[in-house]
Amino acid sequence: MGATTGTVKAKYNLKKELQKHFGFDSFKGSQEAIIRNVLMRKDTFVIMPTGGGKSLCYQLPALLLDGVAIVISPLIALMKNQVDLIRGYSSQDNIAHFLNSTLSKVQQRKVKTDLVEGRTKMLYVAPETLTKAENIEFFADLNISFVAVDEAHCISEWGHDFRPEYRKLRTMIEAINPNIPIIALTATATPKVQDDIVKNLELRDPEIFISSFNRANLYYEIVPKLSKEHTLKSIVKFIHSMRGKSGIIYTLNRKTTEELANLLQANGVSAVAYHAGLDAGIRSQRQDMFLMEKVDVIVATIAFGMGIDKPDVRFVVHYNIPKSLENYYQETGRAGRDGLEGKCMLYYSYKDVQKLEHLMRDKPLSEREMGGQLIAETVAYAESSVCRRKMLLHYFGETLKDANCGNCDNCLNPKEKLDVKDSVKIVLDTIKEVDERFGIDYIVNIILGVSNPQIITFRHNKLKSFGSGLIMEMDANFWQSLIRQMMLEGFIRKDIEEYGLLKITDAGHKFLKKPHSIEVSLNHRYAEESENDDSFQSGESNGAALDETLFKMLMDLRREVGEEHNVPPFVVFLENSIEDMATSYPTTMEELEKIVGVNKGKAIRYGRKFVKLIARYVEEHGIEKSEDFVMKSVVNKSGMKVFIITNIDKRIPLETIAKNKNITMAELLGEMETIVASGTKLNIGYCIDEELDEYEQDEIFDYFRTCQDDDLNQVYDAFRDQDISIETLQLMRIKFLSEFGS
Repeated sequence: MGATTGTVKAKYNLKKELQKHFGFDSFKGSQEAIIRNVLMRKDTFVIMPTGGGKSLCYQLPALLLDGVAIVISPLIALMKNQVDLIRGYSSQDNIAHFLNSTLSKVQQRKVKTDLVEGRTKMLYVAPETLTKAENIEFFADLNISFVAVDEAHCISEWGHDFRPEYRKLRTMIEAINPNIPIIALTATATPKVQDDIVKNLELRDPEIFISSFNRANLYYEIVPKLSKEHTLKSIVKFIHSMRGKSGIIYTLNRKTTEELANLLQANGVSAVAYHAGLDAGIRSQRQDMFLMEKVDVIVATIAFGMGIDKPDVRFVVHYNIPKSLENYYQETGRAGRDGLEGKCMLYYSYKDVQKLEHLMRDKPLSEREMGGQLIAETVAYAESSVCRRKMLLHYFGETLKDANCGNCDNCLNPKEKLDVKDSVKIVLDTIKEVDERFGIDYIVNIILGVSNPQIITFRHNKLKSFGSGLIMEMDANFWQSLIRQMMLEGFIRKDIEEYGLLKITDAGHKFLKKPHSIEVSLNHRYAEESENDDSFQSGESNGAALDETLFKMLMDLRREVGEEHNVPPFVVFLENSIEDMATSYPTTMEELEKIVGVNKGKAIRYGRKFVKLIARYVEEHGIEKSEDFVMKSVVNKSGMKVFIITNIDKRIPLETIAKNKNITMAELLGEMETIVASGTKLNIGYCIDEELDEYEQDEIFDYFRTCQDDDLNQVYDAFRDQDISIETLQLMRIKFLSEFGS
């Protein structure tokens, strides 16, 4: 090998070639060593984080070696961009080509002519291109320097972007020429995925280059979702704090990208949505707008970002939890590629986890199990109180030497620690007693003495360790957290071949022989998101703390204002409007208009006394408003409010309206009440006339004219002997508000 290496060094002055072809003065990290390995025509495996310069590792050797390098890439849409970048460094356009289904037959002939005549040094193809027999035959006659498999993680079912066609690559490469050297490249790969890549591509004694996954300039933080309104305010407020800087917001679905982009625009942020449902031309235009800094923020599904070469993205926000830690690492990796500031914020609630699990319900069992384990890893990351960076690096098989990275929420705000010496021993004893043949959930069930059918079948309910953890009086969440932290500390590991099975390491065996004191931080607990409605039209704010003293003062004022205007108090403002005021402290008329159930007209008619009372209260008590930022709502013509009004105008049955919007009748009535409370009339007589005669309606109206609060149960008690349902009484209150509250 030494002689060959010497030959490569003698033949190529790589720094000179780098300057000549790309204009750079020096290599980054292990680039030079990788390039020398490729030039020696050896199989090479490169794991290098986003921004590390993977492309150069095959581009420079392709320019130096005889023949053409075939670059296999999963995304047809980005091949042209990659080819254009290479052509930009050369005076010859035919230096690089792509060959895929987007080219006409005339264009394909031109590409093949350049290949045959030896003008082309790099050819980008999709895996599908290699499935065609005529292409295989054509490539077999070419002088191919090597094959580069980009985004190699796509070969593994455990990778974050599995592509079944990648599994067939080795067979297709063999058909072209079994002696072609291969370089496989990926930005993210766990030890399991690395193992899959080497095996499936049948790399021959490959040199493996793993760069550190540590992006020290990135700040990681998990933000709990307390309510939809609270979350949206938090995001808008955060982006305002980053005004003028580029950022990406990732969401799970197309609808949310559009609604969130509209919300940002309404609040003075230049933003656009990006998702696979848009026309290809629009997607390309919006991507260019972001790259050219004509917009600051792009709100996108994961359809956006692959191959995006924008070094100064300053923040990446995840509105939903990603499907795996690889997804998360890949997506956050688009921040701070220039080595400067990059903030990575993940908004988390367990409800989002349940949505991901629900999306997998129709998939084959093996996929569900695999997806479930990947989600569990992400949940562990989100809920842990351990250093975020330490957990991420451990996931990719790397150890962070420092106990505290100093650039994540958990390190900057450390949590209380607990001595877990005895608990660690219980876990290790249990794993050992079941011969290291089971995963986390099964081990926890044994520790807690759960007699499920599987445990009974294996007679593990007879083991000494069965129920051994009950004495600790800790729940399953604690034991799962402990096991994950034991993996971080190197006491146990997950098996690569039989992924998920827990194995005791040498350090774990040493601990069993001589147990010693160990302290770990307790995990956070994240409550489920409190709102069920996915609509961005809801203004309800359930996240911040209600000021009980102010609430009582506002309720008294509501009663006074009602008497002054000769209307019941709930006509002035609904109780949930008062709750919102006592939570967010609106001290201007503009802020009052953002309160749930309050529009401009209602604010002008009734609101001035409320604003004055709140402003005086805030000043007297020295309150610093945690949500002093006023978020403007979005007028969305396709939103819930307009849908309800339009359908009621058409006299559509309420049950049908609720069904079409996939909401309950109670939720629909709540929406209707908010609509009329803010001053919009609803003509719902057709819903009531079938239930109540004119005399009954007048009697209920008379009751509402004199009642003092919003409690429907009291109304129901008042009319109990008339056998009127509480839903009908709520409809009558909506009608009353519609007629007398506007």
